[in-house]
Amino acid sequence: MLNGWSLGLFLIALAVGPNAFAQGKPYEGLPEKLGSVDFPISCSAAAQQQFTRGIALYHSYYWPEARKAFAAAAQADPTCAMAPWGLAIVEIGNAFTWPLRGKALVEGQQAVQRAKALGPKTTRERDYINAVENFFADADKVPARTRQLAYELALEKMTRDYPKDTEAVIFHAHVQSANFDPNDKKYTNQLKAAETLERLFVELPDHPGVAHYLIHSYDFPPLAQRGLKAAQRYRNIAPSAPHALHMPSHTFTRLGYWEDSISSNVAVLKISPDIVNRLHSLDYMVYAYLQLGQDSAADRILAELRADTKKIEGDTLFAAAFALAAIPARIATERGQWSGAAKLTLTPDELAFGWQQFPHAQAITVYARGLGAARSGDAAGARVAIAELTRLKQGMVEGGLRYWADQTDIQIKAVDAWALRAEGKPEEALRMMRSAADHEDATDKAAVTPGPIKPAREMLGEMLLEAKQPSAALVEFEIAMAKEPGRLRAALGAARAAAAAGDRDKARSHYAQVAKLFERADAGHPELAQVKTALAQ
Repeated sequence: MLNGWSLGLFLIALAVGPNAFAQGKPYEGLPEKLGSVDFPISCSAAAQQQFTRGIALYHSYYWPEARKAFAAAAQADPTCAMAPWGLAIVEIGNAFTWPLRGKALVEGQQAVQRAKALGPKTTRERDYINAVENFFADADKVPARTRQLAYELALEKMTRDYPKDTEAVIFHAHVQSANFDPNDKKYTNQLKAAETLERLFVELPDHPGVAHYLIHSYDFPPLAQRGLKAAQRYRNIAPSAPHALHMPSHTFTRLGYWEDSISSNVAVLKISPDIVNRLHSLDYMVYAYLQLGQDSAADRILAELRADTKKIEGDTLFAAAFALAAIPARIATERGQWSGAAKLTLTPDELAFGWQQFPHAQAITVYARGLGAARSGDAAGARVAIAELTRLKQGMVEGGLRYWADQTDIQIKAVDAWALRAEGKPEEALRMMRSAADHEDATDKAAVTPGPIKPAREMLGEMLLEAKQPSAALVEFEIAMAKEPGRLRAALGAARAAAAAGDRDKARSHYAQVAKLFERADAGHPELAQVKTALAQ
């Protein structure tokens, strides 16, 4: 805590009643609850109140409301240099989806310049402003990665210069965790940040950023179990912030807690009118519904998605674009609807909001189309998709989207593998799919997605099963299940492979896992009868 400064702890709101979600408009007339934040500044009391609320909103990624709060702080005290600083950090947005692109870079830099022009009243405030300037300065010339690292280093220096400034420590841990190397399987940055945040998790149990950034730091299969306490606490710390209700579903997804993931995102839909929050939550819900065999619920979401598309503005965030592509692609590929996947395309409404800004979202639709063509026996159609993916990948490389270019390379390999099989080259197909699976295992998913559209290791198991190699297929399915617990297609594939290999005990064990997932499945789910029959034998 900042005990050395005159401004003490500023608490934002009280507890929310237990029946809040049952009301027609959750939280209407109830106290706002965003958690506890302590960030004193040298501005008027009215500005301080709005600023502190803005920081709490920022820590829960509630950008529209945070922007309003910092603007209100500026109106309450026109001399407050930290108010435009707050607007600058809002433009930075979700650090786990960097690099930042588009007009946010321009508007962020303009906010920094306004802050500097007002003249920060303390050295500490000047250092905060200078730190964020590193992120925006010369964005048209300096690579994003260079600016991101400069921002991280400036925040790290602040933790040394102001050791009692807990917010500086939290801001640094946030950026340090987000600035990870996707190829670092030791999770060096994430674990360093988590070490700091775990200490603060005890000292500041009601701070929204601490719990939030812990979940992000552990949002990887080998680390996910460590994030469970933060996930369970965060949704109670800041239930007035949509992202605080959604974020626990990242951990629940990694652990295969599908019902918990669905309930977290249903809560978001009840309180958030924001289209980006809605689409991101719908993507996670579709992923969870498909694992539970609740295909009809996934179909209803797809219908809602089409309606929401008409509300999207041209400057929408990448998370919305990603969800628009991912949801129909998941529904088709998870259910093996290959002819439908081969025909996936963008609607006029989806194209209207500037899809070309997001080549990594475009690639999802093309990938699903390529898989659909190849698995329908149309090798030529798959080759067309590969050419388009290659073009999109080159654009990502040129645009500095290293991670997404790498993911697209995995997609290219997977489509190529199924195309080779369609061309009558089974051994080459298996080698290519194994290469895709190994490549995917060497990377990690981005925060924007609950998981791959169609995991490569899982597809390797499917290809081996089709090639009449059930024992080898079982190995691959079990590897996939260890990485992504509770995935229906991996469990079902493992059960079928074990049965084909004559391993009755493993077959029964895996079918039992599928039956557990199917406890609330659609009555007409195509695999339900097969699972019941297998377990009855």
